[in-house]
Amino acid sequence: MSLKGILKSIFGKSRRNSNALQPPPSSSSSSSPSSSPTRQYSYDVFPSFSGQDVRRTFLSHFIEGLKRKGIKTFIDNGIIRSESINSELIRAIKESRIAVVILSKNYASSSWCLNELQLIMECKLIRECSKTPGQTVMTIVYDVEPSHVRKQTGEFGKAFEETCQGKTEEQQQRWREALTQVAVIAGEHSVSWASEAEMISKVIIDVANELPSTDFDRLVGIEAHVENMKSMICLASDEVKIVGIWGHAGIGKTTIARALYNQISSNFQLKFYN
Repeated sequence: MSLKGILKSIFGKSRRNSNALQPPPSSSSSSSPSSSPTRQYSYDVFPSFSGQDVRRTFLSHFIEGLKRKGIKTFIDNGIIRSESINSELIRAIKESRIAVVILSKNYASSSWCLNELQLIMECKLIRECSKTPGQTVMTIVYDVEPSHVRKQTGEFGKAFEETCQGKTEEQQQRWREALTQVAVIAGEHSVSWASEAEMISKVIIDVANELPSTDFDRLVGIEAHVENMKSMICLASDEVKIVGIWGHAGIGKTTIARALYNQISSNFQLKFYN
């Protein structure tokens, strides 16, 4: 998704006889006043993985670390795996903010994993093309060469070829494209880390940084100010928006700007707060 508008908070000097935060009137705009709906997510993270490689080792520690951070993760316990992914998994992928793809040596030996990956990459592409909030895709290359994933070579490639047997050429091509696309996404490579625990900690920090902050949820009265600002920005518009916030020092100008940024920044691929 391309950046629709630039939010810039300008903190000016206090004005006389100003007892409260006073956002200026919004300028007239030729764009539609309606704003795009806020996307609702059921999960923060959807992990895609080969169970035989990482479920009892890396994945268990990773999910536990996410839980300690209060990050809601989809867990597939009890789901019977088959050739095709079921409706529950499809919904979970579509309703997750972040997909963490753990590429291991047996990942390509499972048509289930490959179908998950295909859907993850399709969702990412569709959201980018439709200019809706996109799903972040993060990768962990675990005990396999990244080039083997990208080119479907080596032991990874052999497993992939075996999975492709009996599948249509069209299906094989979709899987190849998904693997090639995910392999070029910058991520973590297990062989680059002396400690797996340190790598897990790093990935959890990266995940947390991609999620919108909830630090402002407990501030009394903040939501009314944020909603007022959101109505002025009009996210449906492609125009550049400059919104000024002024008032006496210490009344919460910076706090409101930060809370607003945290709520809407996930709508944009490029964002900056200073």
